[in-house]
Amino acid sequence: MRESEVAGWNGVVWYLVGTITVLTVFPKDVATLSILLLSWCDTAASTFGRAWGRYTPRIRRGKSLAGSLASFVVGAITAAAFWGVIVPGTRPFLDDPVDGKMWAGRLGLQALGLGDIQVDGGWGLALMSVVTGVIASVSEAMDVFGLDDNVVIPVLSAIGVWGVLKVFG
Repeated sequence: MRESEVAGWNGVVWYLVGTITVLTVFPKDVATLSILLLSWCDTAASTFGRAWGRYTPRIRRGKSLAGSLASFVVGAITAAAFWGVIVPGTRPFLDDPVDGKMWAGRLGLQALGLGDIQVDGGWGLALMSVVTGVIASVSEAMDVFGLDDNVVIPVLSAIGVWGVLKVFG
């Protein structure tokens, strides 16, 4: 337990708050990915930040460039594995809503003023994975009203991924 958890609420409570929030509000693929980003990116950022953070620039108190880079790499790999392997191999349940899955395997670049260009297949997955890595890294490094990372990371990650897919999906 962290020292802050001895007199207050344990991180598991905040983990449940973040998890339940994204599962209630966002499509299943976005919510599930944001929970994976919380589980893996936060762990990677903490591990690498503690090991090598003192050798890299500090982003804010308790957050280093080493931790943020680890979060980015793990976030990109997680998104690639999730949307490239897990989601295509998963069959929907009978009660899945129509909007249960946002990722359609392509990104449209019309919002950038590039005409009717679409990036799909492996390039689309790679681009979305890199964008997801950036979102995960930014979510992990942010301080939002002093809230616990276990709430901030899944909620901000879900908002970011949902927003990108809403605009470019």
